[in-house]
Amino acid sequence: MASHRIERTTEDIKRELTAIFRELKDPRVTQAFLSIVRVEVTNDLSYCTVKVSAIEGLDRAKEAAKGLKSASGYIRRELGHRLRLRHVPELIFEPTDSIEYSANISRILNSLDISESEDNEDES
Repeated sequence: MASHRIERTTEDIKRELTAIFRELKDPRVTQAFLSIVRVEVTNDLSYCTVKVSAIEGLDRAKEAAKGLKSASGYIRRELGHRLRLRHVPELIFEPTDSIEYSANISRILNSLDISESEDNEDES
C-alpha cells in the first residue's frame, strides 16, 4: 500500500515540477530546453532526486541544475502549496545527458541507408 502512495506522490511531484520550471525566471533554467527524466523519492519522503536533461547537452544541463539548486527553496515552497504535503522533500537536482544520448542514437539510425528493396528481399 505504501509503495502505491510513493509512486503516486512521485508522479505528482514530477507533474508539478514541470509546471514550476516554466514559471522560473532564472536565465540558466529558462534558456535551456529542460526535461525531467526521472524523479526518485525516498520512502520517508525526506529526499527527492530529480534527474534533468537538456537537448543542448550535458554542460547546459549542469548549468540548469545550478540554477535549479539556487531556486530550490522557492520550488519546495511551491510544491508544498500545490500538493499540500505535510513534509516537502529536500530536492536534489542531478544533470544527465540522456536526451542528447537518445538524439544521437536517433541520428545514427536515421543515417543508416537501408533501402526498401533490401527489406523486401529479406522477407521473401
